[in-house]
Amino acid sequence: MKFAILGDTHFGVRNGSPTFHDLFESFYLETFIPYLKQNGITKVFQLGDLFDQRKKIDFNSLAECKRYFFKPLEDAEIELFTLLGNHDLYFRESLKISSTGLILGEFSNINVYDDIETIILEDGTSIDMVPWICKENEERYTNFIKESNSDLCFGHFEIQNFAMYKNMESQHGISSTLFQRYEGVYSGHYHTKSSRDNVHYVGTPYEMTWSDYNDPKGFHIFDTETRKLEFIQTPHTMFHRHEYNDATNNYTNFNIAPFQKKYIKVVVECKSDFYQFDQFLRKLYESDTHEIKILEDLSDFKEGELGDNISIENTLDVLEIYIESVADESNKKEIQLFMKSLYLEALESQ
Repeated sequence: MKFAILGDTHFGVRNGSPTFHDLFESFYLETFIPYLKQNGITKVFQLGDLFDQRKKIDFNSLAECKRYFFKPLEDAEIELFTLLGNHDLYFRESLKISSTGLILGEFSNINVYDDIETIILEDGTSIDMVPWICKENEERYTNFIKESNSDLCFGHFEIQNFAMYKNMESQHGISSTLFQRYEGVYSGHYHTKSSRDNVHYVGTPYEMTWSDYNDPKGFHIFDTETRKLEFIQTPHTMFHRHEYNDATNNYTNFNIAPFQKKYIKVVVECKSDFYQFDQFLRKLYESDTHEIKILEDLSDFKEGELGDNISIENTLDVLEIYIESVADESNKKEIQLFMKSLYLEALESQ
């Protein structure tokens, strides 16, 4: 038999941004669910962080994800198996209260795993479902894993020396040797796809931050007979980077269609014609883009001349974006303030 594996979905991301709901809708209704129907796949395993914020979700985000994800799965009679990730928990070190458990009770096709459990599929394949490991359950879960005889392990793990984002490796977490008894371990939590030995991080289904740029996104199909994992890449992207160079490109009739409904970074490599550059930016500003960031010194332009959705990215912007993408909601602002103070201190010491 075959089933789908889906990484962190983060419904309600970016404070319930309508822009990202549009992206998610395109992915689920145009790519993911049609693929499941066409290939007769009736089971989906989602590996934690179903929702984005631990302590709340706005009503619109809840209505939206029910419309484009939960209800279509129910209508297609597709069973969803989901386990708790760290973003699903109200308490950081306890699984007692979760958004998943409180919100999804109306759907009979959804199985929520808020504790470690072994399930057996129709063909006899055994899978350990392991929610987020924290202080409350660490000893019990670790002992369970060490003694397990199951074929596969699905979880939301923080494992040492795997990439959290592309080219950004984690130096902390549990050792992968804990899982050596399993034939295969499949995890959410880290947002980039990677594999080593029997451990596989499945990555996220779609882009959510600039850290996801140019990093293949999508979902996996697992075949229990062959034990092969197939990656299905999504065509839907959110972030686009363009190297501006008027020495090699003529921007007079430049096609900006690929920029529409995207977050754009314009990296200025060569700007010899200021008028052409200004016209290019104005075309972008007048088109249907979500945000435009320009990486260069634009001191020649007056403040506000480029429009409200165009911004200049400097070192502090980069630091803030990085912290926004990796830090927990509870201490994000404190970390950003601390990094800003370090940056200003470094400038003063030069």
